[in-house]
Amino acid sequence: MVLEVLNSVHYNITSMVTEVAPVASIAILLLTGFLLLVWNNKNTSSIPGPGYFLGIGPLISYCRFLWMGNGSACNYYNKTYGEFVRVWIYGEETLIISKSSSVFHVMKHSHYTARFGSKLGLQSIGMHEKGVIFNNNPVLWKAVRTYFMKALSGPGLVRTVTVCADSIAKHLDRLEEVRNESGYVDVLTLVQCIMLDTSNKLFLGIPLDERAIVVKIQGYFDAWQALLLKPDIFFKISWLRRKYEKSVEELKEEMEILVEKKRHRISVAEKLEDSLDFTTELILAEKRGDLTRENVNQCVLEMLIAAPDTMSVSVFFMLFLIAKHPLVEEAIMKEIQTVVGERDIRIDDMQKLKVVENFIYESMRYQPVVDLVMRKALEDDVIDGYPVKKGTNIILNIGRMHRLEFFPKPNEFTLENFARNVPYRYFQPFGFGPRACAGKYIAMVMMKVTLVTLLRRFHVQTLQGRCVEKMQKKNDLSLHPDETSDLLGMIFIPRNSDKCLNH
Repeated sequence: MVLEVLNSVHYNITSMVTEVAPVASIAILLLTGFLLLVWNNKNTSSIPGPGYFLGIGPLISYCRFLWMGNGSACNYYNKTYGEFVRVWIYGEETLIISKSSSVFHVMKHSHYTARFGSKLGLQSIGMHEKGVIFNNNPVLWKAVRTYFMKALSGPGLVRTVTVCADSIAKHLDRLEEVRNESGYVDVLTLVQCIMLDTSNKLFLGIPLDERAIVVKIQGYFDAWQALLLKPDIFFKISWLRRKYEKSVEELKEEMEILVEKKRHRISVAEKLEDSLDFTTELILAEKRGDLTRENVNQCVLEMLIAAPDTMSVSVFFMLFLIAKHPLVEEAIMKEIQTVVGERDIRIDDMQKLKVVENFIYESMRYQPVVDLVMRKALEDDVIDGYPVKKGTNIILNIGRMHRLEFFPKPNEFTLENFARNVPYRYFQPFGFGPRACAGKYIAMVMMKVTLVTLLRRFHVQTLQGRCVEKMQKKNDLSLHPDETSDLLGMIFIPRNSDKCLNH
């Protein structure tokens, strides 16, 4: 009897557990799902982009930047999620923006004047709170920028025309020095040497080995691009960072030697006016205690690398585009003959060279070199309805923006895109606002002088079938041609030659 009762109780309990088990399982699953949902939406907003998902989303987006490079990763996310996207870079919320109204908002306001990047990476290349390019301390950046603005605008532009034209003429007279084994002109090296020589004469004034320093500038840029977003653990592994540190040190040591020579020249000068230039102003600021020696050296380094780096590549792309578009070349040559004629180019010609100017703008729109701008929010804000927290990283994808709005033929290279005035909110090759490119005015002067002086002497041709569109490029911190390719040479035909006349 007792056994029967116990057996009956056992049966009831087992039956009850069997009936309750599915309900309990469902409740647990629902609770787990709810917790996952809450966790997955942690620190998220209504901004489009990849999901957080237990931190896997931020890891994947950061790895994509390291793997693809900044430019390619930004284009991927904008293409996938839209023109206002939220991702993460080393765990920090980052917005990628290619919408003109949002880009305009960020550039316009002073609470976006800071840059972002790995502190250890910027320290490795000497840019952490030094110089002007990636100085992410707004106060120090503003103090240094004053010296750059004085040197890169105003009366200095008049001298730039003569110095740049003379440098181009000198290098074109020695064209054999930059021909490769096949007899083609290494255009990128040619333009880099011209830009370095011009920058040196304007801002430093010390004799230097152009070709050697151009190579070191390329090594420095490669290190800058590689280290900018690296995780902190990368810098703890010496063999990983060693080659980049070597490249940085080679250029920094060269700059220290050149600046030291400048210091000596100033100390023995009878009249300070004879040596007064950008570097002299910095050295005097150091003596007053306004700048450190390290900051002076970094500022000189950045002033000398800017033109041989980005501007040289811009002109390189322009010459390839001219070679492909003979009608554009014809229009440019007609304007050069009308405005300049047979005399030397002058500063007052700059405003009259409208076809050349529109060609430069269309080249920079169609085939940009600097197509990204990196900023950091210094206070809470709202951009086009999206909340932006203080400390948020921001990447302005201006290269993509230039192909999305306003232009009648955004995916074609044509001067029709600048046949009418373009509101500056839709076209920002140099940026605008408080952190606009300090060298935007001198850059336009140097590019105009370079194109006019070179094209008056030579008709340029690419190797058969070579063009910007088919060129192998690397899109990271900026967009550069793959310099390991042997297909970057051009043919320079003198304008007065029978071959050019027949052409």
